[in-house]
Amino acid sequence: MSQDVILVTGATGVLGREVLDRVRRAGVPVRAMTRRTALPVDPGVEWVTADLGTGAGVDAALEGVATVVHCASDTRKPKNDIPGWRRLIDAARRAGVRHIVNISIVGVDRIPYPYYKIKLEGELLLAESGIPWTNLRATQFPELLNMAFRFMLKLPFVLVPSKTACQPVDQGEVADRLVELALGAPAGQVPEMGGPRVYDAKELARTWLAAAGRKRPIVPVHLPGTMGAAFRSGALTTPDHAVGVRTWEEFLAGQVASRSAR
Repeated sequence: MSQDVILVTGATGVLGREVLDRVRRAGVPVRAMTRRTALPVDPGVEWVTADLGTGAGVDAALEGVATVVHCASDTRKPKNDIPGWRRLIDAARRAGVRHIVNISIVGVDRIPYPYYKIKLEGELLLAESGIPWTNLRATQFPELLNMAFRFMLKLPFVLVPSKTACQPVDQGEVADRLVELALGAPAGQVPEMGGPRVYDAKELARTWLAAAGRKRPIVPVHLPGTMGAAFRSGALTTPDHAVGVRTWEEFLAGQVASRSAR
């Protein structure tokens, strides 16, 4: 197979699906990696089963690959991410991969949240891997906020961190940027990517509830310690890089309100 293949890890996730679609539309040979054994029938995409958690199938998945767009992350068991990173990097070296593009999160270097510490460690592993790399940090995806708010409907109230600013950026626009980076030369740490507007977390909850046609009290929670202070400092946002176009309100109208009306 040609060395022009782009491999997308985490190809069934919120971001991975968007990246996969855009690589396919760019007309570039694309391989999608998933832990699932029942693979989709997907024109224009070569689906493979591989597990970064165990290493099973990873070498085969990377055979003939020039560029990896790494979207995989185990949010339920994030401690698995670092061993997975090591397996991916080792297999990429063996396969002769020429570029790894990674997605990370704005604030990983400023917020001592356990998952963020793992994301930062992954960035450092990539930078020290010897493989040419590009790393993009983005702010919060609207779809992930939507999933969090829907989960909290199980409670009689909606919890949000107090005095915490957020800056939702459309996951499709982040996917556009990742594919642009994947098709270009390795660039190291690139400028962060944030949405067009900064919101208080309480405002996000209020507008989401209105769009979903639900009523719940919103309860701001004061997070203690250095982590809470970092959240309140604005470390989740990147106002100087508000390059996103699609707004939170547009997402609500197109995804949340439309689903609620069905």
